[in-house]
Amino acid sequence: MSPKPIAICLMGATATGKTALALALHERLPVEIISVDSSQVYRGMDIGTAKPTPAELAKAPHRLIDIRDPAESYSAAEFCTDARREMGAIHRSGRIPLLVGGTMFYFHSLEYGLSDLPSADPEVRARLSADADRLGWEGMHARLAEVDPVTADRIHPNDAQRIQRALEIYELTGQAPSAINSQSASAAREYRFIKVGLQISDRAKLHENIAKRFHDMLERGLIAEVEQLYSRGDLTPTLPSIRTVGYRQIWEYLTKKVNYNQMIENALAATRQLAKRQMTWLRSYPDVRFFESGMNGLVDSVLEYLTAECRDPS
Repeated sequence: MSPKPIAICLMGATATGKTALALALHERLPVEIISVDSSQVYRGMDIGTAKPTPAELAKAPHRLIDIRDPAESYSAAEFCTDARREMGAIHRSGRIPLLVGGTMFYFHSLEYGLSDLPSADPEVRARLSADADRLGWEGMHARLAEVDPVTADRIHPNDAQRIQRALEIYELTGQAPSAINSQSASAAREYRFIKVGLQISDRAKLHENIAKRFHDMLERGLIAEVEQLYSRGDLTPTLPSIRTVGYRQIWEYLTKKVNYNQMIENALAATRQLAKRQMTWLRSYPDVRFFESGMNGLVDSVLEYLTAECRDPS
């Protein structure tokens, strides 16, 4: 049998330096970059999603960014279809896909496949929405924890979309979503994935990076970016795009639900929680080789590892 084609995954929590490392690898390896980020797909959301700058994109184009309007949704299934298409095109050009991002569920779905889950049911969703109006989404999260603690542990109590979808799957199938997902874990892989995890072990340092990056975003015009989205009039805080960390908190500031300092505090807290969830997921992900962000010789160390893995899959 011919060996499976290679795909490199560069994974890590927010503010760990994935983009900088990806750009350095692009200069030294025959790779093309595919974004694995559920918020960078949205056009007009550049500063707050930490998209590469126009200059960086000119040097190293990223596929799967700016492919959706913020009023649209984008699913893991759509990502898998899009990513496989781009991976195939990259391989046909004689290069290697470098998948870079922090949306861990996208990585998992791409490598292991998605279950044959039921389509959305308007009646069930309406009933769940009514329950949420009465109980709140934290109450709905508690309901999910009763029927599927594994899935509930992976979903933040304020993540209305994913809580609703998990409960909808349970009502429609009578099975816990985690049990259904596990049934597809043996799906054949089309590629051999080499996985690099970028981490900052010092939690205080990570939190410092998060705070610095958010303040930099504010200085670069993040509030004006969100104001432009708000002024469209067709976007609401329930949309996946506006629920993105940072955007949601500034939206609340623009609608006078919080003051400026509260907005910053809320955004930093939400980003720290996001980073914690990302690292929890990543540490449970199989076959990841971890590297410490900011270590001396990081690029050379990652290059040495990737070169050895590409030569010898054992």
